[in-house]
This record gives sequence, structure tokens and C-alpha cells, in this order.
Amino acid sequence: MVPLDLIAPAVLRRRAVVVAVGGTVLALLVGALAGLLTDPTAGTVLFVVIGVPPWLLSFAESRRRTWLAGTEIGVRALSTTKVDLTQLTDLGVLVSQVRGIRTVGLLVTCGRSTVTVPLAAYAERGIRELDLLALRKLADALIATGQPSALVFSELLVAQLRAEARGAGLDERPLFLLAAAAQEGRLAQRLGHDVVSRFVASME
Repeated sequence: MVPLDLIAPAVLRRRAVVVAVGGTVLALLVGALAGLLTDPTAGTVLFVVIGVPPWLLSFAESRRRTWLAGTEIGVRALSTTKVDLTQLTDLGVLVSQVRGIRTVGLLVTCGRSTVTVPLAAYAERGIRELDLLALRKLADALIATGQPSALVFSELLVAQLRAEARGAGLDERPLFLLAAAAQEGRLAQRLGHDVVSRFVASME
């Protein structure tokens, strides 16, 4: 099994603790104030309503894992979703923008199940990119599907792998270039096979 985690599990757990503590403190403050101004029951209800979402979010964040086993990709958060690349029906690249961070992920659809594998995240404060072994294994798994459409995405990952291996600058890294080319003002956008194919061809 090859981990495909863009962010280390230890970092996710620390983030989860911060979210849980912050949500609990806010829920306590609002609940206590409501209890004083109205009645204890209202305060308790507000405490639960405000506190539960951050607790669920922190629980999911602490459990979040992505992995590759053969041709099967697994993603775990609150629940676990697995897709087998041999049953691949659609591929795309998802570029999302949240709080100044652009994240590039591989959008994989097999039958009725879709998972996203984060490949890189770029921000002014720094970058995160999937490590070389994970990129290599994911590219190999795409090739193993035998589907022509998967080959283009495999070539994209191999190009990124080579750029990372030689320490290329950001302006030479395919995933960064895809993220930079994404339209401003959109939280998320999907780049399909045609767009990725033209992009890969332009790198040759």
C-alpha cells in the first residue's frame, strides 16, 4: 500500500485538535451566554448546535487518509470510499482555491463513485507536492488500466515527477502551471481530458 497523503497524518491530527478546541470554546461561550440571558436549556441546545459541526470536522480531518493498493485508490474521512482504476469511467483535474491556496487534485470516477487525490497545493507561504514514489506508483496504476484516456494523465504525473526530481523551479512544474492557469474567482473548476491533453502536448 502506497500512501497518497499530501499532508502528513501528524499535521492533520494537530489541525483537528485546534478545530475541536476552538469549536468547543466558542460553543461554551455562546451556550453560557444564552443560558444566562434565557434559560439553561437554550444554552445547552446552542452548545450542542455550535459544537457538533467542528467536532465532526475535526474527527474527519484526523482520520483523513488516501492510499493506493495495486489499482485501487482508497479515501477515508468520516467514511471510506474505494475505487478500482480497472473500472475507470472518467478522469479530470480539479483545481480549487481557498484562502489563497490553490490545490490541484486528480478527480477519479469509477462507476458511481468519485474520489479526489490531492497532488499539490500552492500558496505564497509555501508549497506541498506529492512525493516522488507516490507520483510514480499512481502514474503506473493509470497506465495499467490500459485506457488511452488514462495515459494522458499518467504523462502529466510523470512530467511533474521529473520536475520534482531535478528540483525545477515552480514555473517548470506542470501542476503549478495548471494551478496558475485556472480562472480567478472560482472556488473549484474541473479540467477535463481535452484540456489536460492539450496542456501535456504543449510541454513536449
